[in-house]
Amino acid sequence: MNKDVKPVRYSYGITSALLAGGAAISLITGYPAGAQVAQNEQLQIADAVPVAGAPASFAELTQALMPAVVNIATRQSITIEGRGRSVTREGQSLGSGFLVSADGYIVTNNHVVRPDGRLTLEEVTVRLSNGEEYEAELVGTDPDSDLAVLKISRAEPFPFVHMGGATEARVGDWVIAIGNPYGLDGTVTAGIISATNRTTGRRGAFDRYIQTDASINSGNSGGPLFDMRGNVIGINNNIISPSGGNVGIGFAIPANVAAPIVEALINGDDIERGYLGVQIVPVDEDFADALGIAENSGEVIQAVQPGEPAEAAGLRAGDVVVSVNGQPITRDESLSYIVSNIAPGTRVPVEFIRNGERDTVMLTVGRRPSREELEAQQFNPDQEEPEPVEPEKEAPLIEDVLGLRVREITPLIARQLGNPDYEGLVIIAVDGNSDAGRKGLGRGMVIETANYQQVLTQEDLVAQIRAAREEGRDAILLRVNPRNQPTRIVAVRLRDQG
Repeated sequence: MNKDVKPVRYSYGITSALLAGGAAISLITGYPAGAQVAQNEQLQIADAVPVAGAPASFAELTQALMPAVVNIATRQSITIEGRGRSVTREGQSLGSGFLVSADGYIVTNNHVVRPDGRLTLEEVTVRLSNGEEYEAELVGTDPDSDLAVLKISRAEPFPFVHMGGATEARVGDWVIAIGNPYGLDGTVTAGIISATNRTTGRRGAFDRYIQTDASINSGNSGGPLFDMRGNVIGINNNIISPSGGNVGIGFAIPANVAAPIVEALINGDDIERGYLGVQIVPVDEDFADALGIAENSGEVIQAVQPGEPAEAAGLRAGDVVVSVNGQPITRDESLSYIVSNIAPGTRVPVEFIRNGERDTVMLTVGRRPSREELEAQQFNPDQEEPEPVEPEKEAPLIEDVLGLRVREITPLIARQLGNPDYEGLVIIAVDGNSDAGRKGLGRGMVIETANYQQVLTQEDLVAQIRAAREEGRDAILLRVNPRNQPTRIVAVRLRDQG
C-alpha cells in the first residue's frame, strides 16, 4: 500500500467553493475524472425523504444512506530504540468514514488514521455495510482541520453520498448520524442540530462546529452527520462528556468547511493558511476593565514570533488586536479563524489598541507552519511530563549514550526559557538512572558546548559523542546553563550501547 501523502499545491485561503451538486448529483468540481462516472449509482434518496415536520420513521432514509458509510480499522507501529536493540510495538484504532465518489474516495477524521503522530501507519482496512473489506490507500491528511481522505478500488462503482447543505442547516433541524461506535457497525442515532457555528473555547483556526444531540461516541469519529435530504452536513468529530460517553453534546465539522479541504487532498493540492506569528488570549472581563473596552472585543498579543509578519509590521506584546481586514475579533470570530482563512501573501489592515490609543498597520499575511513545526517552536521548561518527540526527529544515540532527550533552541524557545540569547540544545527529558541524571542535569537546562565545541543541533552533539568514542574516552564534557544559575561544566560518562 502506498502510504505517502501526495505533494500539495493549493491555497485554502482563496477558496470557499463547495463540492458541486445536490442530493442526487455526484461530487464533481475539481475531482479526478473517475469520480464523475456512474452518476446513476449515486444513492437514490429522493423517495426516502420524510414529509415536513417530525418524521414518522428514519428507516427509508437510513436504508438509502447506509451503503456509503464505512468502518475503518488501522494497524500502526512504533519502534523504540533501546540499549543495544530496538523494540517495535503495534497499536490499532477504529473509526468511521463515508464514500464521496463512485471510484472509492472516503472522507474520515485525521485522528482515525493517525491517532498518535509518533506512530507509523502500517495498514488501513475499510469494511462496507455489506461486509466487503478493502485495503485502503491513505491519499492525504490535514491535521489542522482533523480531516483525512482514503481510497479503495474495485471494478464496480461504489455507492456514495454528497457533502453539502451545512450553510442552510438551522438549529432545531432533524439530523441522523451513522457510524461504528465501539466497533458496532452501522449504528444509527437521531437528534436535532443544537447549534451552528459553535466555538468550544479553544479559539483555533478550526474551532467552528455543528453541535448536535444525536448520540456520538468513540468510533463515530469520521462518520457522517446527515440532514433529512441525505446530505452530509458534517463530519462527526468529538464530544464533550464528563464520563467519556455520550451526554448529548456532540460536534461535527461543517461540510462547507471540510469540502474544499477534502477536494484539495484528493487533487494533491497544497493547503495554505494565513499566519501572523503571535500568541494571543481573548479580552476577558478583567482585560476589558483594565483597557476600558468591551469584553470579548479583541485579543491580546502575549508574544510575537521573531521573523514573522506581526513583528515585521511592528506589532508587539500587549497590543490588543480588534480587527483584521475589516472583520472584528469577537467571541465567535477569533483572530486565528479570520487569519487562517486569508491567503498567504495578502496585505490586510490590522487594527489594534496600544496604550489606550487605536492604530492601524498594513500587514502581509504569512503562511501558517504545520502543526509539527508549531509544536517544535514551543517549550515549557516547567512542564512536569516530557513533551512527545517524533522518533524520526530524535537522535537515539544521545538518549542511549547520555540518557538525555534534547531539542534545538528556536528564538521562541529561548524566550520561553527566559533568555533570548540562549543558543544550544535544551534538555527536555533525563533518564534518572544515567550519569547525567545523577549529576543533576534536568529538563529546561541548556547544553551550550560538548568537548568545548558549540552544539546548535542534535547532529553537532552526536558528532562529539562519536568523536569521544573514537578517541577511546568514556566521558564527555558538557557546558550546561541551568537557568538563573551560573554556567557549569559537567563530565558525563558515556553509557555502553551494547
